[in-house]
Amino acid sequence: MTTTTDTPTSRHEGAEHTVAEIGQQPRMWREVGRILADGRKELDDFLAPFLAREDLRIVLTGAGTSAYAGRIVRGVLARRTGRRVDAVATTDIVSDPYGSFSEDVPTLLVSFARSGDSPESVAAAELAGRCLSRVGHLIITCNSEGRLAREHAADPGAHVLRMPAASNDRGFAMTSSFTSMVLASLLAFGAVDGEAEVETLAKAAEHLTTGGLDEGIEALVARRPERLVYLGSGALKGLAEESALKLLELTGGAVVALAESSLGFRHGPKAVLDDRTAVLVYVSNDPYTRAYDLDILAELRAGLPQGAVIAVAGRPDGLPEDGTWIVPGTGDAEDAALALPAVVCAQLLALRSSLARGIPSDNPFPSGEVNRVVQGVTLHPLPERGTDRA
Repeated sequence: MTTTTDTPTSRHEGAEHTVAEIGQQPRMWREVGRILADGRKELDDFLAPFLAREDLRIVLTGAGTSAYAGRIVRGVLARRTGRRVDAVATTDIVSDPYGSFSEDVPTLLVSFARSGDSPESVAAAELAGRCLSRVGHLIITCNSEGRLAREHAADPGAHVLRMPAASNDRGFAMTSSFTSMVLASLLAFGAVDGEAEVETLAKAAEHLTTGGLDEGIEALVARRPERLVYLGSGALKGLAEESALKLLELTGGAVVALAESSLGFRHGPKAVLDDRTAVLVYVSNDPYTRAYDLDILAELRAGLPQGAVIAVAGRPDGLPEDGTWIVPGTGDAEDAALALPAVVCAQLLALRSSLARGIPSDNPFPSGEVNRVVQGVTLHPLPERGTDRA
């Protein structure tokens, strides 16, 4: 069985949506590029007054996969805008709004939302308005009919970026929705250089979804690891977190997945390693950061069985040919842009791992223990700032 996603077949029974949605990502990215290009003036007119303020705070928010989107792009957006940029999950905003918005400064809340209907997504936007004197909203969503999009459609202090309709994934796990929203945020703030770079990233993903990594993925899945660790630094730590979540989701928790930074892994989490553990290290394109990724990679390869440690990188320098997965054409990309095709490696690995265990990737929790759109959240009334909350 291969991981190629060109055409869902009987080999992918119970995973048809997930297979198709992983495979459609290059097309979605090209569509996102066109959407941003067509709406450039309107978007710039909205953003300009915010970005002109030196005291602006940009808060990137979402839950789960959507939170990791913010963690991936935070650093590059801070560099490109010259403004303070923080990634704060909606789950943290909702549970601690005054802590999340402790400074009443002009704020642009950038919300990543596949459905726009999760309780925390809607509540986080509302709480920002309660806690802050001046707040604007950039909504990046895959569902134009979701509550978040509808409630901000006519708001003069908001701008809604609607992703292609097909990116509103029908499968359980976020795949094309995640990468479409990440790309949209990079394009919105000028961190990806338009059509040419989008095309480079799309071609890299096409290489992966049409069999470019089948041999390596099959070999790793054949090891039947019971634990899989993803490591990355900077933007690629956010990618590691998303990769671990994909494996947990699509295997229904059958494979335990952990994410850490390359340096942070030595500070306790390394205890997870045993002879049934595999490790995948995302290697930064930044020369300084890359040195730390290469250090942990060499250390792990010296201590774990051959084939148990994989490097995913945009270029091969400093890496052995064996056990290295190269994402073609991305050797000079920002790490946040490299994350787009690189996450396809993790998506395919998670998909293949679930299929190998007979777990339906489209619905790995048929009894409803975990839901596609989060359920069971009770939103509690927020006391006024400074009152006794005991």
